[in-house]
Amino acid sequence: MDIQDIARHLPQRYPFLLVDRVVEMELGKSIHAYKNVTINEAFFVGHFPHYPVMPGVLIMEALAQAAGVLSFKTAGEMPSETSRFLFAGIDNARFKRQVVPGDQLHLYVDITRRMRSIWKYHAVAKVGDEIAAEAELMCAKSDTA
Repeated sequence: MDIQDIARHLPQRYPFLLVDRVVEMELGKSIHAYKNVTINEAFFVGHFPHYPVMPGVLIMEALAQAAGVLSFKTAGEMPSETSRFLFAGIDNARFKRQVVPGDQLHLYVDITRRMRSIWKYHAVAKVGDEIAAEAELMCAKSDTA
């Protein structure tokens, strides 16, 4: 999936859209996507001006967005004003490597469980062969009027 197709499957927009491309996806199972991290990212202005590091919470958000693409595609739906996946929890988050400008952050997400509107995932972010972060994520599908 290219960025235009990703944007159709996620409600986030610049500067908060954190998935650039989907490399591989098996509906109902897993996704491999990536984010190209550049010095032009808005968050580097303040995190940190003399030592730019991608905030860990944004790495988790990128993983959650990849999970969102997988979930919408698996459900055969598109995000709308009334339908979206919301972050519901993060367990066992670990940060093992800093992510800096010039890195390509690979996002690997596997669905581990689905119970009605609650989806659980195992998520790993890597730069090259190194794990940058990993966590168990939970999202809830929200359908509101």
